[in-house]
Amino acid sequence: MRWLATAVMVLAVAGCQSAYYGAMEKVGVHKRDILVDRVDDARDAQADAQQEFKSALQRLDAMLQLDGGELEAQYNKLNDDYEASKSAAKRVYDRIEAIDDVAQDLFAEWENELSEYSNDRLRRQSERSLRDTERRYANLLQSMERAAATMDPVLDKLQDNVLYLKHNLNAAAVDAIRGEYRSLQADVAELIAEMETAIAESDAFIEAMQEGRK
Repeated sequence: MRWLATAVMVLAVAGCQSAYYGAMEKVGVHKRDILVDRVDDARDAQADAQQEFKSALQRLDAMLQLDGGELEAQYNKLNDDYEASKSAAKRVYDRIEAIDDVAQDLFAEWENELSEYSNDRLRRQSERSLRDTERRYANLLQSMERAAATMDPVLDKLQDNVLYLKHNLNAAAVDAIRGEYRSLQADVAELIAEMETAIAESDAFIEAMQEGRK
């Protein structure tokens, strides 16, 4: 009966989505507007993630400069930065999922409504606009997912360092992870570059969608 429970859950979610879209449309907010808002939210989440990962790297760098004395206090701050980075990464993934949900619903609705045109010229223009929006969205999604994927190795290395320091909080432990720092530094630099690209793609997508409203 597990399949039945899953089917009921899917239908319930779909029903909630339909009710949500219906309520938003009553106040003049359509799927296109919701998509733009969610892309904007994802862009902000990516910018926040950049800052959290930068902070964690800077904290680790500061810790590597210590000979002792303040190790425990610095470790606690590093652990806080790691947890903040992990939460920021989850927000990015959640925002991407929310974007794709509404994008797929928008494109399905748009596709279905093409058959409702009686004017062939207008239908062809609308279809060209749909294909162009789908293409731009695919590029945006690819850029966002590529940027998000760069967070995983950074989180893994941060976790390893945090765990190692947790159980070996002494100067020797700091020396042991010093060699890992350059690798982590390179991964964070790649993450920031990919995030910048995704943020630029988000800005371009939002601008294009807003132009289409004029």
